[in-house]
Amino acid sequence: MYRIFLKHILDFILSLSGFIILLPLFILIVLFLLITNNGKPFFFQRRPGKNAKIFKVIKFKTMNDKKDIHGNLLPDSERLTPIGNFIRKTSLDEIPQLINVIKGDMSLVGPRPLLIEYLSLYNTEQKRRHEVRPGITGWAQVNGRNAISWPEKFQLDVWYVDHISFALDVKILYVTVLKVFKSEGITSQNSVSMERFEGNK
Repeated sequence: MYRIFLKHILDFILSLSGFIILLPLFILIVLFLLITNNGKPFFFQRRPGKNAKIFKVIKFKTMNDKKDIHGNLLPDSERLTPIGNFIRKTSLDEIPQLINVIKGDMSLVGPRPLLIEYLSLYNTEQKRRHEVRPGITGWAQVNGRNAISWPEKFQLDVWYVDHISFALDVKILYVTVLKVFKSEGITSQNSVSMERFEGNK
């Protein structure tokens, strides 16, 4: 009952309420990013959702678009702006994804939506992460986020798929809030963001 029906209803009610409450902060961040990112406060990217259906995820844009002399984007660490760094450390960049949840593309809790090009790299077990809607936070996020390896992340994602419950979602949301305040697991050891998944080797 919860997985099929109640989870989606709660997602809509909680995300809509949260967005209304956070609207003043949302507008303030947009204004700051309009100035620091040359009028581009949002980052849009196509990601696979439930059953690998493609949708556009929306986040606050934390990196600029500076390129090297060859026209290639500079490394993440060089493009991360000071305000972007603060927004990312406090996980405020995730706020716009409440819109994705309201639209039904995402859930508050579920496996994080990854890049489309990863779809062909998953093994049969890893593909099961797409049996549910992707989430703003998830079991992998509260157990290491970007600080754990890809195999560990996928194992945790599939474990969540098999154990979805109201109590588990409440636990994940609670631990997420604690980790946001502590800024735990925001980055991997060698990069501003998680290293790319290169497949199962």
